Amino acid sequence: MNSIPVFYSPKLVANAHSYSPSSGKPALVIESWQTLGIPIDIREPTPATEYALCLAHGKTYVQKVLACRADNGFRNRLPEVAASLPYTTGAFVSAAREALNNGKVAVAPVSGFHHACHDNGGEFCTFNGLVVAAQVLKKAGLVNKVGILDFDQHYGNGTVDIIRTRELDDWLLHYSAGAEYEREDQAEDFLKRIPELVNRFNDCDIIHYQAGADPHVADPLGGWLTTAQLAERDRLVFENAKSWHIPIAWNLAGGYQVDFRNVLNIHDNTLKACAKVYLTNVNE
Repeated sequence: MNSIPVFYSPKLVANAHSYSPSSGKPALVIESWQTLGIPIDIREPTPATEYALCLAHGKTYVQKVLACRADNGFRNRLPEVAASLPYTTGAFVSAAREALNNGKVAVAPVSGFHHACHDNGGEFCTFNGLVVAAQVLKKAGLVNKVGILDFDQHYGNGTVDIIRTRELDDWLLHYSAGAEYEREDQAEDFLKRIPELVNRFNDCDIIHYQAGADPHVADPLGGWLTTAQLAERDRLVFENAKSWHIPIAWNLAGGYQVDFRNVLNIHDNTLKACAKVYLTNVNE
């Protein structure tokens, strides 16, 4: 593999006028990644259709949000945000399709997924791209099983809600570190468990990996992993997925430090770990 496929478009960027930087973050991440000297192949994502979004959410909710007649996950009804949402989810669906296609990896530098429930959004999440992508792949007959590995600081309640509501638990497996980990004294145990956690998905056709930045010790909404430990987390995820020959599509999540350069450094490190595992002739 000579470059990392990255699904990004300015169309998925918006100003949500929110405490969360997630709607505007992809542009900053791409700008930062382009300075690293890592070969990335930026591709235009296909926006998610209303049909695709309704594979994980109620039709009324989807239609009202897109028409700005119901609140999005940022608790507003801004047309700019509504217009970006199909591209945000579509970027992850595109990445999942590409990871299956190349058998290795692809990334969508987007976030705002795992708190989105079946019939409502919240906590800066509107549509659950993790589940939408799984459903799209399943309906297309491309997968039998999908694993969602959620290493955000917070519990993926929206993902759980959709899996339960749609009764997907027989083929859509889910692990959210936020259910178990939140303290600095748990860090080493967590890192030791990562091979086991990835191994839970060894019969899955693909892993959807949320590489959260908010577990960082300095994050105002997180606080238990250092920068080095987050980088080690990502290395272990990628190495173990590769060793099991499981394609992995990954995205970003969280990251609320006031000095946003610190958040970008975390996301830079995830790309570096990915490149070192999957690309030829990349050592840094």
